[in-house]
Amino acid sequence: MFGAFRPTSVNLGGLLWKTPWKLSITRKANARARLKKVDAVIETVRASGIQCGALERALQLPKEHEMDPKDKYTVFSPTSRSYRKGIHKVPKWTRLTLRVNPKGF
Repeated sequence: MFGAFRPTSVNLGGLLWKTPWKLSITRKANARARLKKVDAVIETVRASGIQCGALERALQLPKEHEMDPKDKYTVFSPTSRSYRKGIHKVPKWTRLTLRVNPKGF
């Protein structure tokens, strides 16, 4: 009972990393800033004159100001009730390009 593995209130409290059901205003602002930084990098590489397949694919993606808020903060999910889920529910969502959804969603 008093050893190294005694139960604590944190251990008995359930899920330790709780994910909120919607993005906060701050997290939305950070997501927008992250998209703008990626757009700036793509534009810098394009202006340098380098040509590669990854750059061609990146130029086809919509820019942050061209995206709907629905596409900025949610992604397509076939298992969700409304076929959309919050972008922050995707594992490693800050490192993935989630700008394109299937047509109609």
